[in-house]
Amino acid sequence: MLKKLAVEAALGAEVDDYLGYATHESKGRGTGNSRNGYSRKTLKGDHGEVEIETPRDRNGTFEPQLIRKGQTRLTQFDDQILALYAKGMSTRDIVATFKEMYDADVSPALISKVTDAALDRVLEWQSRPLDDIYPIVYLDCIVLKIRQGKRVINKAIYLALGINLEGHKELLGLWLAETEGASSGCQC
Repeated sequence: MLKKLAVEAALGAEVDDYLGYATHESKGRGTGNSRNGYSRKTLKGDHGEVEIETPRDRNGTFEPQLIRKGQTRLTQFDDQILALYAKGMSTRDIVATFKEMYDADVSPALISKVTDAALDRVLEWQSRPLDDIYPIVYLDCIVLKIRQGKRVINKAIYLALGINLEGHKELLGLWLAETEGASSGCQC
């Protein structure tokens, strides 16, 4: 679910960049081209299939660079943008990396829009309503190396995974802490 949200946020940012304005902005009126709904597409990824909605434009000229027309595999472009950004690369460095690795022409503005859109979707996901009851809840911690300034440090990410009354797994939340342990001060 989070993968779908991230991919769709990245595609939404890309169509905004292509059209030159965000959804529902008045400066888009009378431009001769606008958003025109979505096309459904199923992509195969490392962890199964993901069904996404790809935005369309009225003139039919928008061709996404992150997930190209006819593409059936998820190539992790959005994840790579976010990972490179999280590692401290500038938007211009990311543009150069994508040009070198994939021969993909993405603008610094698009990189900024992808990271901003992903953050917005994550905040939306964090504030979503949860079920009243989860009969089973698993708590775990993952320790990752994260670049902070010019240093690489360990950070703990706590996660809560619930099983709802229908038996479906649902990621309930993620929390970042300095270290793993009872005294880490995680405000879960």
